[in-house]
Amino acid sequence: MARVALVTGGTRGIGAAISKGLKAAGYKVAANYAGNDERAQAFAKETGIAVFKFDVANFEACKNGVAQVVSQLGPVDVLVNNAGITRDGVLHRMSHDQWQAVIDTNLGSCFNMCRAVIDSMRERGFGRIVNIGSINGQGGQYGQVNYAAAKSGIHGFTKALAQEGAAKGITVNAIAPGYIDTDMVAAVPANVLEKIVAKIPVGRLGKAEEIARGVLFLVADDAGFITGSTVSINGGQHMY
Repeated sequence: MARVALVTGGTRGIGAAISKGLKAAGYKVAANYAGNDERAQAFAKETGIAVFKFDVANFEACKNGVAQVVSQLGPVDVLVNNAGITRDGVLHRMSHDQWQAVIDTNLGSCFNMCRAVIDSMRERGFGRIVNIGSINGQGGQYGQVNYAAAKSGIHGFTKALAQEGAAKGITVNAIAPGYIDTDMVAAVPANVLEKIVAKIPVGRLGKAEEIARGVLFLVADDAGFITGSTVSINGGQHMY
């Protein structure tokens, strides 16, 4: 029977590529989205992937959303925490709302979603969780103290939960993408983007499909000895 995979922020950008990659690999995929109904429905029609609307920053919404997925597709075997937002600004001009929105959506969602699936995974003795971090959570980034803090938190969250899940057949890993050719990066001014690309040894932006390939590797049934790891997919921009 096909494994069930749930991808948050799964209808756009990196999330869309992950959802499509999982479906092509034979998974039954549920793609979560937050707000754009028209785009989500177009994605569902184009791909045949089921879409589910709920706010990953809201604990109860995640609990109810996962219950909907389970009722339609079955227990969640694979969870990819990909949803994220930016509210950039230097700290001395950042509002508390800008800080909290990013922490709640990017980091809080990892707790909300993992808490909603972890009991079932433990009972069944199998689970694959992949949290999408960021190069900016590893190395920091000017004007992104909120985003860098949230993404850095994801890396610590991953290592701790990996230790808790290991004995129950649950692996927990992270992927830290570099600069990927998505709508979010496309919004960066051209002169700034040019400077960013100049610092990437491979000389280009990454592709969303390259992140999806990393996810497929980590969620495979035979990847059970890989847990607590962060896979950096950044074209060599940040190495450690």
